[in-house]
Amino acid sequence: MSPPPAESTRRWTWAQRHAMFLVGVSPIIANVIGSVFNILYNQTQIQPLLSPAQMDRFHACWQVFNLFVYPVAIACYVVPLWQLRRVHRALLDHQPVDSETLAAARRRVIHLPWWFLLVAAIGWLSCIPIFPLAIASAGEPLSGVVVWHLITSFVIASLIAVTQSFFAVELTAQATLFPVFFQDSNPANVPGAVPLSIRARGILWAFSAVVCPVISLVMLLIVPDAANLSPMFGVTVGIVAIAFGLITSWMLGRWVTAPVMQLQRAASSVARGNLDVRVKLLRSDDFGHLIERFNRMVDGLQHRQKLQETFGRHVGREAAKQIMNQSDGLNGSEQVISVMFVDVRNFTRQSSKLSPTQVVQALNVFFQEAVEVIESHGGMVNKFLGDGFMAIFGVGGSAVDHGVKAVAAGQELAASMANKKTMMREAGWEDFAIGIGINTGPAVVGCIGSPKRQEYTAIGDTVNIASRVESLTKPLGHSLLITQCTRATLPESFPATALPEQMVKGKTTALAVFAIPDLSEATNETDQSDQVDDRPHSTSKTAISDQDLQNTPGHS
Repeated sequence: MSPPPAESTRRWTWAQRHAMFLVGVSPIIANVIGSVFNILYNQTQIQPLLSPAQMDRFHACWQVFNLFVYPVAIACYVVPLWQLRRVHRALLDHQPVDSETLAAARRRVIHLPWWFLLVAAIGWLSCIPIFPLAIASAGEPLSGVVVWHLITSFVIASLIAVTQSFFAVELTAQATLFPVFFQDSNPANVPGAVPLSIRARGILWAFSAVVCPVISLVMLLIVPDAANLSPMFGVTVGIVAIAFGLITSWMLGRWVTAPVMQLQRAASSVARGNLDVRVKLLRSDDFGHLIERFNRMVDGLQHRQKLQETFGRHVGREAAKQIMNQSDGLNGSEQVISVMFVDVRNFTRQSSKLSPTQVVQALNVFFQEAVEVIESHGGMVNKFLGDGFMAIFGVGGSAVDHGVKAVAAGQELAASMANKKTMMREAGWEDFAIGIGINTGPAVVGCIGSPKRQEYTAIGDTVNIASRVESLTKPLGHSLLITQCTRATLPESFPATALPEQMVKGKTTALAVFAIPDLSEATNETDQSDQVDDRPHSTSKTAISDQDLQNTPGHS
């Protein structure tokens, strides 16, 4: 049993509720016009050529057709509609339908235009042999001109009625029946269905809009004395043929332009970044497959975006982009980057006084602020290290001034944490402080690990030194330290205080380190200067300015 659709409260339109009736009456106009043409042609071209006895047989023949043959044809056309009625009503009421029954009903819906084409063609074209035989049964010689007129009359009428009715039934079924029968499926994927392809539709359109009018006029010209007997009749036929050709072109244009316009609007929305758009037009032909593939493409883009956002929350947005843009497998490349290590001081002592929940809450406040500061300066937090983290700047050669940006991020982070001491104290974390170490140099950046478990990170001596420099912040009494390599990336005028060279683990030579004042220190110094000296003076140079960035070596 097919499950009820998710939209159980969906409200159907009047046309969808009365779809059977609308599809049933959709071919009436074309057939009425074809019949009117046939009657007028018979009265003006054929009847003057018949004897009274032949006229009696002619009238008897069309009366029999109207009483018996046409009702049978109409009944044959209505049969599949009647068979669909029960399933249609169940779907309107959101009742479950057996899967096999539903599949058969869907095929029948798609085949409705073909079924009508068959029934109408048999009904109209059967007149060609029957009427001449009926007239000939009167016992009088039947002129070949009359036979040709009869053939012309029924061929032109059937061309008008059948082709136009095919498009009318198809358009009506797509607008009214498809939304009901294909609520949770694509009409293009119904097994066993044979919809009209784009190529076949073009042929049928050419036949209806071009071939039919031409054939109609040519047959009138071939009929002996047709133009002389009723010259205006030929003009009328031409006008009717042209009118139906235009109507056919309009219906085909609507059939083509509707999906093209919807696909165009949807593609424009996707290009603007809206991945919630979908094309909901139901088509059983080639457009159905195209629409389905477009929607799948958007689903894939949306899934990729969601994956990147989710992935980015764990490894950083920039790292997620780098990972998803590179090929599968283990690889890395040597790049000159700036590496920052940040650590919370006295974490072990402070965390022993707090509950695990309080520790996590305090760290989340710190990490949230840190991630925003780092990313605002073009860096990415590469990994969290319990009570600290590692950040890298300049990955992928995205910035030549990554050293300047790393120092600016370190200054801002130190200042923001100093401003949050009151908040941390209220949370039970006394004397919250951090240490920051920055180093610049070559490192291998990329996916590192095993084929089953990889990590996007940076490794090398540059990373190790940055970690060692951060560990010097506590004994040296400074919250932000950088190496000589990072100092070389800063403007010469930037006030970096040289400290005594330090021996660090893993290095045989002493390491030159520099202390960088954070923004809170810059503010304090400026306030103190204002109190001692009232003379005009320039802004403190302890923070990196836009002018510093322009004077940075290698800045572009």
